[in-house]
Amino acid sequence: MSRLAEVIVLAPFAGEVMEPLTRPDDSRDWGGRFEPLYHVDGWVSEFNRRRSGLFRHLESLAWPNPASVQVLIHDEEDDCFGLWMIQDGVLTEVSLPGHRRLHPPAPTTEECPPEPGLLWRTETTAPPGFSTERQDPRPAW
Repeated sequence: MSRLAEVIVLAPFAGEVMEPLTRPDDSRDWGGRFEPLYHVDGWVSEFNRRRSGLFRHLESLAWPNPASVQVLIHDEEDDCFGLWMIQDGVLTEVSLPGHRRLHPPAPTTEECPPEPGLLWRTETTAPPGFSTERQDPRPAW
């Protein structure tokens, strides 16, 4: 399942908010740090498994315009980037035409990190055991 993921945060006028996330900080649950994208109010990072808690962290920030924050995520098995936006203080996935998120069966132990599922085209046959319903209650991000 998903090992590497690229994450892009687009947020107008949020340089001050994102600046601390451009520095390494071992105290963050999700690890990693973001690199600024030039000529756009955006930041990018690549994650390898250790990413749980990222959404809670982003949701807790004092965004100048929370309704304009966009988080784009591409896990290595996804057909395209998924889009999340803040709605009522929570990052919520926005449905993309012609695509659906498929979830694997929940793991039998908590040793495996939670999986975000796969974002696949609707005409693609789902792998055995996958469902559009989330089967692992733990947050993947």
